[in-house]
Amino acid sequence: MATATQEETLGFQTEVKQLLHLMIHSLYSNREIFLRELISNAADACDKLRYEALDNDALYEDDSELRVEIEVDADANTVTLRDSGIGMSRDEVIKNLGTIARSGTAEFLQQLSGEQQKDAKLIGQFGVGFYSAFIVSDEVTVRTRRAGEPSEAGIEWRSKGEGEFTIAEIDRPVRGTEIVLQLKEDAKEFADDFRLKSLVRKYSDHIDVPVRMPKVESAKDDDGNPIEGSDVTTWETVNEATALWVRPKSDLSDDDYKAFYKHVAHDFSDPLTWSHNKVEGKLEYTSLLYVPGRAPFDLYERDGARGVKLYVQRVFIMDDAEQFLPLYLRFIKGVVDTKDLSLNVSRELLQQDPQVEKMKSALTKRSLDMLKKLAKDDEAYQTFWNTFGSVLKEGPAEDYANRDKIAGLLRFATTHTDSTTQDQSLAAYVERMQEGQQKIYYIVADSFNAAKNSPHLEIFRKKGIEVLLLSDRIDEWLMSHLTEFDGKSFVDVAKGELDLGEIEGEEEKKAQEETAKAKEDLLKRVKDALGEEIQEVKVTHRLTDSPACVVLPENEMGFQMRRIMEAAGQPLPEVKPILELNPEHPLVSRLESAEGDAFGDLARILLDQAIIAEGGHLDDPAAYVKRLNALLTA
Repeated sequence: MATATQEETLGFQTEVKQLLHLMIHSLYSNREIFLRELISNAADACDKLRYEALDNDALYEDDSELRVEIEVDADANTVTLRDSGIGMSRDEVIKNLGTIARSGTAEFLQQLSGEQQKDAKLIGQFGVGFYSAFIVSDEVTVRTRRAGEPSEAGIEWRSKGEGEFTIAEIDRPVRGTEIVLQLKEDAKEFADDFRLKSLVRKYSDHIDVPVRMPKVESAKDDDGNPIEGSDVTTWETVNEATALWVRPKSDLSDDDYKAFYKHVAHDFSDPLTWSHNKVEGKLEYTSLLYVPGRAPFDLYERDGARGVKLYVQRVFIMDDAEQFLPLYLRFIKGVVDTKDLSLNVSRELLQQDPQVEKMKSALTKRSLDMLKKLAKDDEAYQTFWNTFGSVLKEGPAEDYANRDKIAGLLRFATTHTDSTTQDQSLAAYVERMQEGQQKIYYIVADSFNAAKNSPHLEIFRKKGIEVLLLSDRIDEWLMSHLTEFDGKSFVDVAKGELDLGEIEGEEEKKAQEETAKAKEDLLKRVKDALGEEIQEVKVTHRLTDSPACVVLPENEMGFQMRRIMEAAGQPLPEVKPILELNPEHPLVSRLESAEGDAFGDLARILLDQAIIAEGGHLDDPAAYVKRLNALLTA
């Protein structure tokens, strides 16, 4: 190798410095994963060369064998890992090894606490990649050349994992990347062939690129003893080196599937479940889909990287092929390998290919079936729901064809348990419905407590009718697209006329009509006093303990959604609520007997209290306090 020239020292990106420090100190007990991460990156580099060579066979440079090689030098205390993949240019080295070009990095670093056990889990969730080399190394040297470039375009990168790295031009006759790890004193265990072979079989057996290690063989005499000086070094393939997804399911163990998930998703933890399926017929493809156990930090960035790895006839085509699953299933990871697409397919061609749409429909149903099966395990499904439930709630609006399936997978908090845990299915709600109940009732609020304690629930609690308690930001938007389940329509208890159907007897309804007629004069006085602040005043049968509540017209946007839209700078037309009064409450009786300014002040206090109870904001809170103080001291 020629002497390095034009050496330059550069600083790591700030996020890299933080990540390196935390990894080196937090992942000590899991340090063996460095080999899995480096082999995974090497295999990806081989996949990328195979793909680019479809259009330019010269990139193979007369060596079409793709491989990963590992060598140990126990005397020097080094481990060398090299691949015959695509390699990197100078700019790619700086970009890939000096920065973290990944969405969610800032959020990730904000969550790190300095507690080793907690941070180890977070780092694993984020994916450690190349930087895991520093967990076991005092110094890392990378030598690389991009396929197709001249030998003098080689690059050497060196760093001790501190604040900076050195980069220089070198002469490198072979393509691909070589990584030399100068092991720490306390990491000498990895300078051992047997140890590394066991780790390759443990973590990288499923990689479809052969991982090879040198094997020394000696000629033997007639007595079976090695002949001195006859040593011959050959390369032994250590892993299975067959694409896992094409192997029969009967040949694979759970550990095989879990190990492959960690490779394909670059995740540290085990998946919750998976589905391995081969389709034959007019459309032929194999899919291996996973539900992760943890959410990536960019889960809620709808424009972030997502999708499955796409292979065509076992040739890697692209990462994050988002065309095969809808956006609300963006947490699904895995592989799709098909015979029905061109090897030269691009993202643009995928969008136009009718076969892709058929595969998307089939893979979507398979993903939902996988979740349905997972739902049979309450504990595992609760873990899934707590992690990805808010994303799955996007489904009914995006996927009308599968709306019923998605609805069956949704989970809610309800008055059945009054627990903040969203663990109640719609099927369970329907099973508990009262005789004569034809609707599924729900309420939307800014928080669980605001929903649970809403005055609108008083009549429901009195009659023992279960209500869904919705408090996620997406919930009102979800319910605007989820109109029914199992033939039962959804009703927002805070909107429009409240009709309990057959649950209310004829005598109750008749009594309500008589009360409303008897209070017509009071209702007119209140409407005159409040003027344009309200749309209408009514007598309510929703309330048992509260004096008043505000109700929106049935087709109006709810209070929660209005606040979200307004916070986003979206101008909205003013909506006037309906004020409903509880004629049995002492404050309403007092209102009925009040006169003059006292009547107007008390009417406004009741309106303001009702708005506050809904989580609303008053235009003039000081005036409300003044009126309330006057009432209390009267």
